[in-house]
Amino acid sequence: MKAATVSQLKKELSFRSREELLETCLRLAKFKKENKELLTYMLFESSDEEAYIQTVKAEIDEEFKGINTRNFYFVKKSVRKILRNIKKYSRYSQKKETEVELLLYFCLKLKIFKPSIKNNLTLMNLYQRQLGMVKKSISTLHEDLQYDYQLELEELED
Repeated sequence: MKAATVSQLKKELSFRSREELLETCLRLAKFKKENKELLTYMLFESSDEEAYIQTVKAEIDEEFKGINTRNFYFVKKSVRKILRNIKKYSRYSQKKETEVELLLYFCLKLKIFKPSIKNNLTLMNLYQRQLGMVKKSISTLHEDLQYDYQLELEELED
């Protein structure tokens, strides 16, 4: 089965009744966990972006606490998983400010992580790539926000 394009889906959805749209949304939510998470964000959390960011930061804290530090292999796997989740939550929001804030927080947590990531080239490269992505995202923001985030970024680069 070949998936329809977004414009085709949009056109078809415009012909559906309110009840059919509700049923379609609920069916999508039952089908996949990410659909349910996105729907949860859109319905409950999109109105208060600050609270959403704090919730995600708390989840990041919990995930960093749960990392197995006996071997750098496990540390790398866990850090990549945390980063995947951050990217997913940023996609839900679709706001550059949220993405920048979450990535800055991730970099801060990674920088102060014990054992130090400076002992592992892969983790250092991952850290540097994220700083580069933050820098790129900051350049698209409003000037006032750019200044504030730039100060945080400079602290992480030291």
